[in-house]
Amino acid sequence: MATKEEIVKSVPQKGFFGHPKGLFSLFFTEFWERFSYYGMRAILLYFMYDTVANGGLGIDKTTAASIMSMYGSLVYMSGIIGGWIADRILGTRRTIFWGGILIMLGHICLALPGGITFLFISMVFIILGTGLLKPNVSSVVGDIYSTNDPRRDSGFSIFYMGINLGSFLAPLIVGAVQKEFNYHAGFSIAAIGMAIGLIMYKVTEKKNLGLAGAQPTNPLAPHELQSILKKTVVTLVIVAILIVIAYFLDLITINNVINFFTVIGVLAPISVFIWMFTSKKTKAEEKSHLLAYIPLFIAGTMFWVIQEQGSTILATYADTRTDLSIGGFDISPAFFQSLNPLFIIIMAPIMAALWMKLGQKGPSTPVKFSFSLLFAGASFLIMIIPAITSGGTALVSPWWLVLSFFLVVIGELLMSPVGLSATTKLAPEAFAAQAMSLWFLTSTVAQALNAQFAKVFSKISEVQYFGYLGGAAIALFVVMLVLSPWISRKMGTIK
Repeated sequence: MATKEEIVKSVPQKGFFGHPKGLFSLFFTEFWERFSYYGMRAILLYFMYDTVANGGLGIDKTTAASIMSMYGSLVYMSGIIGGWIADRILGTRRTIFWGGILIMLGHICLALPGGITFLFISMVFIILGTGLLKPNVSSVVGDIYSTNDPRRDSGFSIFYMGINLGSFLAPLIVGAVQKEFNYHAGFSIAAIGMAIGLIMYKVTEKKNLGLAGAQPTNPLAPHELQSILKKTVVTLVIVAILIVIAYFLDLITINNVINFFTVIGVLAPISVFIWMFTSKKTKAEEKSHLLAYIPLFIAGTMFWVIQEQGSTILATYADTRTDLSIGGFDISPAFFQSLNPLFIIIMAPIMAALWMKLGQKGPSTPVKFSFSLLFAGASFLIMIIPAITSGGTALVSPWWLVLSFFLVVIGELLMSPVGLSATTKLAPEAFAAQAMSLWFLTSTVAQALNAQFAKVFSKISEVQYFGYLGGAAIALFVVMLVLSPWISRKMGTIK
């Protein structure tokens, strides 16, 4: 297996805004994957709770929001599988390709009028496909830079801008197609987007990525593969038996499934962290790095609890509580899903330039995480104002949602690209792709919790809901700021 230095040397180091050429391939692969995912996501909630007469499925709004959150949770949880397959069997590059194939099949299912059955089939394909693709694309971004390359954080910011460029265009295009034709036409645009991404990836990967991600970092020995196959078969048989028993006991309900996966979503990162920390392949210094990861993980989870509600609670708010008539035009509530990526597209180059200019004098990773929570909390606390002035019933100005999305974006740019970059630095060498999956598990836990919060939103006032979660983020901001020196010490030489 090639060393880190050999991999970096095999990648053309100039050619994409002063960054390695490989960043071009990864930028556009993730652009089209996010285009497909966020295009689908922009209309999926409305598709679930819209009436059958309007082409929807007629699911209750609260249940639809819980399903949406659990779907997002499982999408990120599947990254554990994708990271393991990349590290032990296929290597990150091939894993990315097969993930894209599954995602495209999922969108094709939604493009067909198959009702709730095709909805759940599509979810399985997209959950598995995203788990294979998403953490591994980010992992390869880390591979094309040396560990202490000062361009690294800037490179992740540019990569992150590519993600959000696709995410910005998708809701506008898919939302417009859905409004003009129907939901299934909108979902077909998402399938086409993923197909374009796969073609671009295969055409450019060999020339631009060199040895990066070509081979698994910790390949399975033949005897290990046989053991894993046996364990997998046994596990599947046990799961099948449990499902049959639950079916005959009438335990398989949407609410029970949501509750079950909420528990799994919380336990998954704990299990993965323990597995990495206790592994004989993890060195003493790497264990110190993993300890520094605990508060970063908690902060990341709190941030995503708020940010991810942009596609559930705030999406419903846009549809039912917001005045959608602007300048004589009626806009689609799906268009609000473009606000987050729009603000990132505008602000990401500014933040990337700032980190490049500050260099080693910039704020530490823990401090950036801390202030991301301040902005996240403010994005929810600001929603208390329209809740009070509208009496909780009258339609409110869309500018309140615009301001809320803007504030959370500032926090996102402080944390998310920095979190991706920090993870590739702090990751134990033997678990590179799995460690990326551990970072994405912050979203798993957050959205698993959001599946429960969705049930609370309709039971308490908007002032209470936004106040409690916004206040919790501010409180954690203070705690993280106090802990920052300790976290930095545990990170050791990693900056």
